Amino acid sequence: MPNITPASPLRDWLAEPTAGQVLRGLLVSQGQSEEALAPALGLPLEQLVQMSGGKFPAELVDVLVTAAETGQIPDSLPAAPPTEAAATAEPDPGVEIGAPEPWIEQVTPGRFGGQKVVVTEAASGIGKAVASRIVREGGIVVAVDISAGGLASLAADLGEALVPVTADITEPASADAVLAAAAGRVDALANVAGVMDNDAAVHEVDDITWERVLRINVDGPMRLMRAVVPGMLAAGVGRIVNVVSEAALRGSAAGAAYTTSKHALVGLTMSSAYQYSGTGVQINAVAPALSPPASRCRPPPRTARPAPRRCAWRSRVSPWPRNWLPRSRSCSARTR
Repeated sequence: MPNITPASPLRDWLAEPTAGQVLRGLLVSQGQSEEALAPALGLPLEQLVQMSGGKFPAELVDVLVTAAETGQIPDSLPAAPPTEAAATAEPDPGVEIGAPEPWIEQVTPGRFGGQKVVVTEAASGIGKAVASRIVREGGIVVAVDISAGGLASLAADLGEALVPVTADITEPASADAVLAAAAGRVDALANVAGVMDNDAAVHEVDDITWERVLRINVDGPMRLMRAVVPGMLAAGVGRIVNVVSEAALRGSAAGAAYTTSKHALVGLTMSSAYQYSGTGVQINAVAPALSPPASRCRPPPRTARPAPRRCAWRSRVSPWPRNWLPRSRSCSARTR
């Protein structure tokens, strides 16, 4: 098949005569058929490898590219026999990864009945969605945001079940204001508020950006946790959810300040979850996908810097038998 590349969808690789034999052979050796790949037929091969958690080793891409270009299968690789049906059949695509799917919100009536929940950055984005859902499921929301206008609009939509608190969570007094609005009782806390940096590396970040990002993303959540936990301990039950980011899981999602702040929030979450285990107070973090930011979330972009040289390591550890795949170079440097 001409012009097939690692960016081509999996269905094209299965339809390519030689590469398709290799893929089917690998599946058969694991006791599976190509039907197991039906949900991913529209996914680029290189993305499937990245998402597979090692089930499809990185070296497989090079092997398949070589097989497609040469029309030959290495002797060390298992291969399914070439059949006309395998080359021409259109597999059932199922529900393809990446295809748009309708999403229908399922509200659970009464799930938060009688509970009081503090939600930060409640006037926009994720915080607004969380606040709305809790109210519609029977809870009372203490909605915290720096935007008085946004809170007023939210209160008009959600009614008396929403208690608006206009506050800056970086100010020490804000935690007391939130507790006062909640009349001293908080059943759950959703630390949603956060601010992005300007993607500055550590040698470029200025003190103002660094301190602002850490105050909003770490100090604010910590102060609110510190304020509500004593009441939760006294009640013997409580829930805290800290919203982090993919930047808490890797180093290439944002600048030094934001990445540091989200790693710190994960550390605070893990430490607290351990410290309060067995007390009835449960503390977790979630890392949602990108959402439209509030107007204050992203400062103007910094001056572009040259792309760094990165080293893409290819692991020699593979779930496939060692003699199936040729030994690859341990590192290939590229600029991106």
